[in-house]
Amino acid sequence: MLIAGFPAGAWGTNCYLVAPAAGEECVIIDPGHQAAEGVEEALRKHRLKPVAVVLTHGHIDHVASVVPVCGAHDVPAWIHPADRYMMSDPEKGIGRSIGMPLMGELTVGEPDDVRELSDGAALKLAGLDFTVAHAPGHTKGSVAFRMPETAEIPQVFFSGDLLFAGSIGRTDMPGGSMDDMLESLARVCLPLDDSTVVLSGHGSQTTIGQERATNPYLRQVAAGQGPSTEAPRRGM
Repeated sequence: MLIAGFPAGAWGTNCYLVAPAAGEECVIIDPGHQAAEGVEEALRKHRLKPVAVVLTHGHIDHVASVVPVCGAHDVPAWIHPADRYMMSDPEKGIGRSIGMPLMGELTVGEPDDVRELSDGAALKLAGLDFTVAHAPGHTKGSVAFRMPETAEIPQVFFSGDLLFAGSIGRTDMPGGSMDDMLESLARVCLPLDDSTVVLSGHGSQTTIGQERATNPYLRQVAAGQGPSTEAPRRGM
């Protein structure tokens, strides 16, 4: 399997292209702010043909390049219905103005083909299997994508802004909830094997085992309680 990732734009949001191998069809995850050029470069480098864009949530740092990327390749975008409104009204999703200079660089709106994700859905795209887990907390429509273990690689977990290396997504914007976040961490993350590779929306790669041992939020959830101290959180 091929996973090509790069941080994009003002917020350094990780965009991923996932394919069975070079020269085959691929899925694009979270083409955010200023990601279109990086997507095209990765497609050329690995000779990939996109078949879909899938989104972990609706914040502008994860969806800003959806319209140009989907339009250039005539592919659908998948998003949870609770976050769909942010594609057309990004400022409502973060509760503040993004700023006119930055707004001038954005293509706000929906691509021609938008499809909605649901908890537990099994997507088969580009010959790959993705299981959707609804994981509210950062936003009401946040999801994560799990890919099964194979003989070559361990299970892969695209966590969006649910879980980071050493931290979690912030919960202080519209639709955010610390109670929901902790429930999602317990329900979605804790059952995963320690060997599961975590590819998050921001920052470096990690594993569930590493986070179970060191992440203050996941450790406290595993102990059956909320975090005893307020550790730093990340994401928009």
